[in-house]
Amino acid sequence: MQVNAHIARKNTATTAANTKDLQHYFEYSHSGIDVVEDGLKEITFGEFLVEQQVLDRFQLFRALQMQDRLPGVRLGECAAALGYAPINAIERLYERFANINAVEVG
Repeated sequence: MQVNAHIARKNTATTAANTKDLQHYFEYSHSGIDVVEDGLKEITFGEFLVEQQVLDRFQLFRALQMQDRLPGVRLGECAAALGYAPINAIERLYERFANINAVEVG
């Protein structure tokens, strides 16, 4: 993978170790700023439930299908109604989810 060689050439104090660090830092992007897949990303409550191993992907899909058929019903209520987790456990997880620190990029 080509690394920002022009950065290394511009900085005459760049050492071999620094070059390796620069290569790692810019390995996804020639400009160093177009990283889309790594780093911070928005996560939905459903994905949070999967990440916390409360639901698997199939269960999330089924709960989302149910939610689609019943507008106004919350995802956690659907998951509980389908028997995937107790509603009180889902509500506690939602409190944790709602308190996750957010970063606004503007």
